[in-house]
Amino acid sequence: MARRKMIESDKLGSHNNPIPTGVVIGNVILPSVISGAGPDGISEDPEEQIRQAFENLRNVMAAAGGSTDNIGKIIFYLKDFSHRALVNKEWLAMFPNEDDRPARHVMQIDVQGKTVIQLDVIGVL
Repeated sequence: MARRKMIESDKLGSHNNPIPTGVVIGNVILPSVISGAGPDGISEDPEEQIRQAFENLRNVMAAAGGSTDNIGKIIFYLKDFSHRALVNKEWLAMFPNEDDRPARHVMQIDVQGKTVIQLDVIGVL
């Protein structure tokens, strides 16, 4: 039976709760929810926060031993659905090939505090 390997990186912020940044089980990458918080906290600017969330996604995948090419699906949780255009801008920059993009879903939810975006990701090495 595969054991959990913790995903850790000094490029990622810490959680307020006692949970790992994510785990790898076998060849499956399962990050905890990824936010737009940077090393210095969370920006009030939605565009910066969304840009940082995509950067955090890159860093999590690298720390797991993969890259964004290993992502199978992303669920985006947005506080304000009008920020979808900002997500699409970063999405197209990260995944420019329309024939090689992960599955995705975007939902509007009441995320906590100043947070405007959270990502839930499934990857496979």
